[in-house]
Amino acid sequence: MLVSDFDFFLPPELIAQHPPAERAASRMLHLRGNSFKDSLFTEFPALLRSSDLVVFNDTRVLPARLFGHRSGSRAQKLSPANPASREFLQGRVEVLLTRRLPGEEQLWQALVRPGKKIMPGEKLYFGADQGSPEAGASLLEAEVLTRGEFGERTLRFASVPDFFARLEGLGHIPLPPYIDRDDTPEDRARYQTVYARDPGSVAAPTAGLHFTEAILEELRERGIETASVTLHVGLGTFSPIRTEVVEEHKIHTEWYQIPDETAGKISRAKRAGRRVVAIGTTTVRTLEYSAGGAQGQDQGQLQEQGQLPHSSQLQARMVHPEKSDGTEMGAITAHSGEADIFIYPGYRFRVVDAMLTNFHLPKSTLLMLVSAFAGRENVLAAYQHAVQERYRFFSYGDCMFIE
Repeated sequence: MLVSDFDFFLPPELIAQHPPAERAASRMLHLRGNSFKDSLFTEFPALLRSSDLVVFNDTRVLPARLFGHRSGSRAQKLSPANPASREFLQGRVEVLLTRRLPGEEQLWQALVRPGKKIMPGEKLYFGADQGSPEAGASLLEAEVLTRGEFGERTLRFASVPDFFARLEGLGHIPLPPYIDRDDTPEDRARYQTVYARDPGSVAAPTAGLHFTEAILEELRERGIETASVTLHVGLGTFSPIRTEVVEEHKIHTEWYQIPDETAGKISRAKRAGRRVVAIGTTTVRTLEYSAGGAQGQDQGQLQEQGQLPHSSQLQARMVHPEKSDGTEMGAITAHSGEADIFIYPGYRFRVVDAMLTNFHLPKSTLLMLVSAFAGRENVLAAYQHAVQERYRFFSYGDCMFIE
């Protein structure tokens, strides 16, 4: 399956650079089968069934973008006669924390710029005057431990009693690169869902950005059951595909948790034949991985055997086969772990019956996930309509309800 099968033309002016004036003011494209209808997000509660279980991702975005400077201890020395020497050696550095690692305290994976100049053993300082790059003059200090591809580094931060408080004070909201502006105080609130609880993400679960307390109250008044999972969004969600063939792409892991209450609600809903509606692709990935979704990614073998059509003809459907012991395949239990599921056409969905999602980048893993759920041709036709009707795209843009 080719990555180019998931490309589409998007005029740059349709990429939303700011959130709408009101959270719930977004437009919504309702996709059902091969038909779609223009709508508004405020109509979303009315499209739900009273028996639906709606599942949210309650992760909270960290101010994970840090600006500081390096010690220059691992840099190639320049001539002392060069007046730019000190500035070069102790130049500005940008760090995007992408994932907190288990084990040692304050061990993080990160993207670092300038990537080629920051070597293992280098010290990075944040919150210090550039003229005083000593550890005691900075609010946060990190050492580069290892070097990876595409600017990735492993950092160990010096122990401080209030790391996350200092991060809140120093860090910037990590707006996606297609938002071509600096972050503002407004982004602290608007690039965060109203139900965000557990800090750990470096990108927002953007389908949830449309919800307000009033919309959530409307769901409660209609008797619609809700539940939450946590998936800390990291490189696995927004890292670009650098291969030509879809199946060759390797996705990063992201930490997730399924609480006891949520596992029980999902099990009861599936036994009763009720729909599970996922808010966002991060929720979809969490639920499907937790239900053994890695076993559902068998389309490569089927294609080789000639049993599966080209991706342009695929229409993935919900299947809940039973295991040999009589239990339902895809059953979810309370647990936590690392998810690395990559969903693309041919995948058999085990849990999710409908989803709310934003519009995604061309040739992205998230567009492939949506195509697996609704069919590639259906999704691309809906996207073409959205472009023609001037919908707003990506994180601060409009949304789709797919059932």
